[in-house]
Amino acid sequence: MIQRYKTLRVWISNTVEDQIWQSNGLNSDSFDFTPSMEASYRVKIEGRLLDDEDEETEQPKKQESTTEEGKESDESAQKSKAQEKPRFSHFFKSLTVDFDRSRFRTGAEQTVEWKKPDAPARNQPAANLPAAADFDELTFKRNGDENQNITINLFRQETPERYQLTPELADVVDMKDATHQEAVMALWEYIKLLGLQEDEEKRNFRCNEPLKKVIRQGDIGHIPLLNEYVQQHLRPLEPIRLPYTIRVDQEFHKDPQPTIYDIQVPVDDPLRDTLLPMLNNPQYIAMLKDVTGLDDQLAKVVQAIAVSKAKHSFFQSLGKDPTNFIKNWLSSQKRDLEVIMGEAPRGGGEHASGDEWRRGGKDSVWTTQNARESVNVLLSKQQR
Repeated sequence: MIQRYKTLRVWISNTVEDQIWQSNGLNSDSFDFTPSMEASYRVKIEGRLLDDEDEETEQPKKQESTTEEGKESDESAQKSKAQEKPRFSHFFKSLTVDFDRSRFRTGAEQTVEWKKPDAPARNQPAANLPAAADFDELTFKRNGDENQNITINLFRQETPERYQLTPELADVVDMKDATHQEAVMALWEYIKLLGLQEDEEKRNFRCNEPLKKVIRQGDIGHIPLLNEYVQQHLRPLEPIRLPYTIRVDQEFHKDPQPTIYDIQVPVDDPLRDTLLPMLNNPQYIAMLKDVTGLDDQLAKVVQAIAVSKAKHSFFQSLGKDPTNFIKNWLSSQKRDLEVIMGEAPRGGGEHASGDEWRRGGKDSVWTTQNARESVNVLLSKQQR
């Protein structure tokens, strides 16, 4: 699958409700145990895939109502364009929020967790996903009247799944994370590069010190078991951790600013969606067969032209000087026949075992034009 990396921008912000400084003049020393007056905060996590030209200036957009027909059409075009992009939840299979449990007597009450239903494949169209698995924004509300630190954990979803490699395997394949197939191929290339495959038994390979830590089965490894060797060194990927401080103080909320993170995520190459319909089209396959047939016909035409040109040159030379042409042609045919039959006379009447035939170097008989032509003739006959 053809993929490239793009930027997923994540904005994290929070609002507050019923804080003491929002009490509109109520006495802060008074006690009010009414549930509706309990201080709380609301955290919003918003993510959107950026276009290449928007990476520096992109900001979260707010929905605005308008009655102008032109603006409505522009907004609908922008919405349709946004729907074509993978949404925030498309890139992750689960999300959790870790709170500072030391600040709470019952930390379990502060747990926030989201899991994608049925973990669909990444190439599944967004229209087929349930609403709980297709969103750009996640919001949760908790009670609290003090600033606190949280960590948002994003667990990546990739197809095929990527794994974190153990230090032993990472040292051999020079990768920290990879798919199962990538790790197996890298291990095989390492064995070939160092020439560790046995000469007599090609299914076995010798283990150097780094490979012994990977194989864990002695000095000899078996190529059919490479998948098993790699499997024991695969670990789940560590989540992407985004620290954030929930602010409930009045000073911050005079001009609140979101915390922004940029994450590199793999996306399918847009050219893939253009090519797939064409490649799967039966007419395209038939067209390829037609093109192949035309190529064969073209090759035959080129060959026929070459034969016609040779005939033209032959008869043109024959017409200009018939006597000398026939003489030279017969001499050439006789020489070629002697070479083919192995009866050609050696230079100077010497036997083929003479010193001249044993001598090498650029001035030897083996570097002459006749020798090259004879070798080319023999090779061309073998290819046929």
